[in-house]
Amino acid sequence: MTRGLFITGTDTGVGKTYVATGLSAALRRAGVDVGVMKPAESGCRMGAGALVPADARALLRASGARDPLDLVNPYRFSEPLAPAVAAKRAGIRISIARIMKAFHDLAQRHDRLIVEGAGGILVPLAGRLTYLDLAERLHLPVLIVARPNLGTINHTLLTVLAVRSRNLPIAGIVINDRRGGRRGAAERTNPGVIARLSGVPVIGSVRKGQRDLGAIALALK
Repeated sequence: MTRGLFITGTDTGVGKTYVATGLSAALRRAGVDVGVMKPAESGCRMGAGALVPADARALLRASGARDPLDLVNPYRFSEPLAPAVAAKRAGIRISIARIMKAFHDLAQRHDRLIVEGAGGILVPLAGRLTYLDLAERLHLPVLIVARPNLGTINHTLLTVLAVRSRNLPIAGIVINDRRGGRRGAAERTNPGVIARLSGVPVIGSVRKGQRDLGAIALALK
């Protein structure tokens, strides 16, 4: 089994890339040879005549890896849609075999591999295949990134149920506070409620602007 993580979120915009890059950088500082992968990225902008996958490039910078961008990010699309939808509209067929080959190539190059999904775990990747199907094929523990505010209990518990439906190991839950500001009762109590009801440990909470995720990386070892 490849040593690493599959990072998913309870929804889009919860800060998966922020956590993934933070963990990649923390592992790098700890002397770990870490590789990164973003199988498909949508919402890419044009730059120098080509689509630029901002998330994949951020992951590469954080990890310090020198892998080809096309290996790290096999598919990229301009429309900010689920990859399966963006691919269909662009007239492109996403090949799971191509993604798996890239994954195995990267796994051979590095001691650990961090793979970041898109949106939530049930977002369609290719046809009827979702990121849950991909996570099952990768055989990686799943790290769930959740937001701290009202509504996150339901979203997080549903994500846990989906991952457990395939008997996949869950490495933990990270609460990512992207907005900062005042913490109300929901923000203060949600982590404990999620841990108690799901049986999955909340291994860390990321504050707005926090750069060092070393403690979270250590909790994953």
